[in-house]
Amino acid sequence: MGDIVIEHSGMPHFEALNLQNVTTCENDADLVQSFSGGYLPEDSTREEKSTCTEALDRGYLEYGCSHYRRRCRIIAPCCNEVFDCRHCHNEYKNNINIDKKLRHEIPRHKVERVICSLCDTEQEVRQVCINCGVCMGRYFCETCKLFDDDISKRQYHCNGCGICRIGGMENFFHCPKCRCCYSVLLRNSHPCVEGAMHHDCPVCFEYLFESINDVTVMPCGHTIHKNCLKEMQEHYQYACPLCSKSVCDMSKVWEKFDMEIAATPMPEPYQDKKVWILCNDCGITSEVQFHFVAQKCPCCKSYNTRQIRGR
Repeated sequence: MGDIVIEHSGMPHFEALNLQNVTTCENDADLVQSFSGGYLPEDSTREEKSTCTEALDRGYLEYGCSHYRRRCRIIAPCCNEVFDCRHCHNEYKNNINIDKKLRHEIPRHKVERVICSLCDTEQEVRQVCINCGVCMGRYFCETCKLFDDDISKRQYHCNGCGICRIGGMENFFHCPKCRCCYSVLLRNSHPCVEGAMHHDCPVCFEYLFESINDVTVMPCGHTIHKNCLKEMQEHYQYACPLCSKSVCDMSKVWEKFDMEIAATPMPEPYQDKKVWILCNDCGITSEVQFHFVAQKCPCCKSYNTRQIRGR
C-alpha cells in the first residue's frame, strides 16, 4: 500500500504582466522567478531590485485561510460571492444549514476574477496584482486557478489528472488506467483499477479524487482514505469494503485459525460434511471440509472465504 495526497500541480505557467509601478521585469514569471531565486537581472539597479522584491514580498504568509496561505480571494463564478478559496466556498455552500436546492460546489477551472488581499483590487486571474504589484501566491497554476504561498508543499500540476497536487512531481507518476497519481514506489507493483480514484471513499463517501485528506491504495487496487482504513482496522475489519479482499498480511491470523480448528473437532454428524467456498483473496472456488469456525482456501491458505453452496 502507498499513501497519496490529493491536491497536485505540474509546471505552472504564467501570463504577461502589466504593472504601472513595477517595471524591472517583463512578465509575472520573470518577477516571481527572480523573487524566489533571490536575484534580478544584472542590469537592474539596486533600487529597482529592491522595489521589485519588496512589492512581491509584501504580506507573504500573512493572508489566506485554513486551507491555503495566499494574498488574494476568489470570486466564485457560480454564485458571484467572494471566498478565500474553493474549499471555503464548498464548505459554506454545502453546510447542513443551506437549503439542499442551493448547495453546490465551485467549478474551479472556471474562476475568472480574483481580489488582491492587500489593495482590494478586483482583476482577472493572474499571479501578480495589476495594481500594487504583490505576488498573490508563490505557487500559481493558471489552469487550476490555484494560488499558494506555502511552497513547502511542493505543488505540481498533473496534466493527466487535470488538477494540482502536492508532494513533488518527481515522487509521483500518473497511471492512465487508474486515471490518478501514485507514488513512484508503486509504479511496477500497484494493481490497475479503472478510474481507481474517481469514486467515493467506501467508508465516509467523500469523493476521493478531489479530497484534501490522505488516500491510500489497498492491495486489491481500490482506494480509500488513510484514516478511514485505520478506523476500519481499529474495529477489526480487515477486508476491502468493495471487493472483500484482505487489506493487509493476514498470515499470522490464519495460523491462529489453524490452531483453533485443530483444537475444535467437529461433531460426528458433520465430520464428513463438505461445502463449496469462494475465496475472497484469490477468487478460486473449491470444495472443502466444513467447519463451524471457518473454511480454508486450499489454494492460497486464506480463511477469507464465503460459503456458496453445500454438497
